[in-house]
Amino acid sequence: MTYEIMVGLTVSDDKVYQEYREALSPILKLYGGGFRFDFVVSKVLKSESNHEINRVFAIYFASLESKNAFFSHPDYKIIKSKYFERSVTGTTIIAEYER
Repeated sequence: MTYEIMVGLTVSDDKVYQEYREALSPILKLYGGGFRFDFVVSKVLKSESNHEINRVFAIYFASLESKNAFFSHPDYKIIKSKYFERSVTGTTIIAEYER
């Protein structure tokens, strides 16, 4: 069983966001993680977010504990600060679930 999060983002800089994804991949793999789905969204018909969503993805981890450890990892925090915060202006957690 894995732990998965469905996320909607407003990506404002595709190039920097791609650098973020590449930089976090080795750490994500340490926690049994990866991306199950990844979509660039051109039209949103209904949303409860207070920001535009132009990217939706499902990210998974080996467990809830693995997810928490990943997001707490010191190297991940540096990567997030360097890339994510410069390239994403809105984040919505659509769902979290065990799969």
